[in-house]
This record gives sequence, C-alpha cells and structure tokens, in this order.
Amino acid sequence: MTLSNHRQAIDQLDTQIVRLLNERTSRVLEIGKLKLAHGQEIYAPDREHALLKRLIHLNKGPITDDGLRAIYREVMSNAISLQSMLTIAYLGPEATFTHQAAVLRFGSSLLYAPQKTIADVFTEVSKNRASYGVVPVENSTEGVVNSTLDMFMDSDLKIVAQVVMPIVHCLVSRTTRKAITKLYSHPQALGQCRNWVRDHLPKAETIETSSTTRAAVLASKDRHGAAISSALAAERYGLNIVDAGIQDHSSNATRFLVLGRKNGPPTKHDRTSLMFAIADKAGALHAALEPFRLLKLNMTQIESRPSKRKAWEYVFFVDCDGHFEEPRLAKAIGLLQRKCAFVRVLGSYPISE
Repeated sequence: MTLSNHRQAIDQLDTQIVRLLNERTSRVLEIGKLKLAHGQEIYAPDREHALLKRLIHLNKGPITDDGLRAIYREVMSNAISLQSMLTIAYLGPEATFTHQAAVLRFGSSLLYAPQKTIADVFTEVSKNRASYGVVPVENSTEGVVNSTLDMFMDSDLKIVAQVVMPIVHCLVSRTTRKAITKLYSHPQALGQCRNWVRDHLPKAETIETSSTTRAAVLASKDRHGAAISSALAAERYGLNIVDAGIQDHSSNATRFLVLGRKNGPPTKHDRTSLMFAIADKAGALHAALEPFRLLKLNMTQIESRPSKRKAWEYVFFVDCDGHFEEPRLAKAIGLLQRKCAFVRVLGSYPISE
C-alpha cells in the first residue's frame, strides 16, 4: 500500500473511533443518571478495575498495556466530567508526585485542588468541598508516611482506591552541578536520594522544603541552588535537568491512597486496610493477629503509631488481602473485635494493576 492509502485508511478508522467514543459516552451518561437516581457514586473504582482488566486481556498490540490504560483513563475521565465535575484534593502544590498520582488515577478532565498539608486533604473531603482526596502513604525506600496514618485515627473517610507510582527523582537547577552550593527538597526525597547526594554533592547545604515542587520554585530563584524534584516540576519552573534518576534504588516507588466517603463492592482482587488498638498486656498483639493466621489471610503490612491519647498506648495499622465483605475476612474481623479495644475498617479497594 502507498502512503496515501494508509492515510485514507487511518481517516476512515478515526471517523469510526470518534463515532464509537461518542456512542460509548452517551451510554455512560445514561448509566450516570441511573446512579444518581439511586444515590450511587459516579466514580466506581471496582468497575474501573474490572474494565481495565478486561481491556488488557483483549489487547493484542502493538499498543502497550500501559498505553491502553492511559487512553482509557482519559476516556473515562472525560465521561465522568460530563456527569459531575468532581474535585480532587491532593497534597500540593501543582506538579508534586501526589499531583501526578492523582492525574494518573483520575485523568486530566476533572478539577484538581492542591492542599498545603495532608490534614487539609482529609478536611476538604470530609467537609464535601472535594469529592476525593489523594495522599501519599508509603515509599518503598523510606517507609510509611506517618502523618497520613495519624489522620485516620480521627477520620471517618474510607480508602476507596490506591495508586502505586514509580518515583524518578532529578537534580534540577539553572547552573551546573559543580556550582551548586544549596540543595532544596522534601525530607522524603532527600532520604530516597541520600547516597547519591553524599557521593555527588557532599559540600552542598541541604534545605528541607514542604514539597519537591516548592524545592523547584526555590531553586529557580537561587543562582547556586538546585532541587531534588520531578522532571515535570523542572519543566514547569524553567529548570534544567542536571542529572536524572538520582534515587538510590531503581525500584523506588510510592503508594498513594484515594480517600472517599463510601466503600466499594468486592472485585475478587482487593486489599483491606484496618486499624485496631489492643490491651496493654503480654501477648495481646499475638492474640490479635492470630485470626489472620488461622484463616490463612495474607497480611501485606503492619505498622504501629502512638495513639496520642495516652502515653505508651499504640494503634496498629494492617493491610491484608481480600475485601471486608468476603466471608473469610469478615470472620477474621469479627474475631479481631473480640480481642481488641476497638477495630476500624479503613477501606477495601482494588489492588493496583
């Protein structure tokens, strides 16, 4: 076939794709009307998970699975925006990794509201000023984000989804590496690049900032300053990428939580997050965890945090496989409640693809 033949074929395919996308969106809008009539949430992580899983199974290439997900993320994002303009609160400012995770989950068609603190994200969702919130909870190098866990102690919000995103840190600046005397960044980012900074910028003064994007802003105003930030932040604030991929571990990734007000139904591939408090006596934690062993439930994480109500009193956070409505996990939670001062299900949500 000639170049002209290929282009004519593409034009015909594009005509069909536009027609089918509009037909698909019309169907989604009708579903949205039915959801609103029955008081259901427009955004449904369980349905999204099942749809993407089905599409990946159908995909025979040459489009990559990640490429197909990205295309349909925007298709779904636009359809949601036509039904109800959702607002997504996130730990800002714009161009932070949390912002990127939020867009990765919800697409670019919705409204995004940057917040100064993790507590502010919880507040915006709790007071219905935002439909959902996105906050970091755990990094594969630096561990959990304590301020996120602490917020769950006094919040009724639910975890409705998660986003696991690879984190690629860059050294960004207006100058060369040799001329850098100050290094700005968030403490988490500094921790994730600790060895690289020690080996390549041993004499630079490190200055902690509220976010990696804030670090980029400060570096853009400092002739001898640099920041550990994202490539997106460097582009946004006119900085050069001096070195890319400076994180100490190539597998560096952060898990983000999507906060909402309602739990979703099971998808058969879920994770549940719980928090509980135990009596201050020998063997109490062992007894609390026994139901998970007896029922052969896989625990993927356990963390403890001070309750902040009484000295030396701790609250435990557990992630385990399954949905809290499924019989085996429901039974484990029932047994756990008999052994603990209190138990709270923080949410069940699809495990990220």
